[in-house]
Amino acid sequence: SSGINAEWSLRPGAESRAQMCRSLSGRFIGDPTYEYEYIDVKVVGEGEEAEEETNTVLVKEEDRLAAVIDEIDREVHIVPRGSYVKTAAGKIVTNRSFEGLNNLDCKKLSSYFHFKSTPNTDKINLLAKATLDQSIDFLENVEHDLPKGCWALHLERGSGLVILKSLLWLGYSFYHVPGTKKYGSTYFGNGEKNIDLPFML
Repeated sequence: SSGINAEWSLRPGAESRAQMCRSLSGRFIGDPTYEYEYIDVKVVGEGEEAEEETNTVLVKEEDRLAAVIDEIDREVHIVPRGSYVKTAAGKIVTNRSFEGLNNLDCKKLSSYFHFKSTPNTDKINLLAKATLDQSIDFLENVEHDLPKGCWALHLERGSGLVILKSLLWLGYSFYHVPGTKKYGSTYFGNGEKNIDLPFML
């Protein structure tokens, strides 16, 4: 995705199955009609009378794919600082005066923000919040992502191109050409989250 206003969402009906789809593991088959078996276990009753009740649910690969795309988008879709602004009415719009990050700011993780509708600003301490510009610093900063070191920042062509790679979702790359409005992201991965990352750092 790029700086274009676009909205991606789960296919109709997939929202209710999203959590179920996320618990499935393994690589994708490549057939959207392929059905995975998800075993739903519920505890019925209380105390000594409690019993486990199992229910097998079939989940199509296309629903699982939609859930994985949604999860990747929520966890690692990023934009440069200042590319979007929050109006006084609370609406988030593309910043027409954004001319790109400068050569100094483009090298800092603090210059990149998660682009999601419900940012978590609890990670920012009160002193830092006091110095923020509320019109452009309303999104969650990637500098505070856990585990520390989950982003790899690379400079290409001197500092003519910045590339951020997610180590949590291997295959996700963000690019930005400093001093221009050019930025975007892409994902070429296997659809599996790198849950071993905390042990690798």
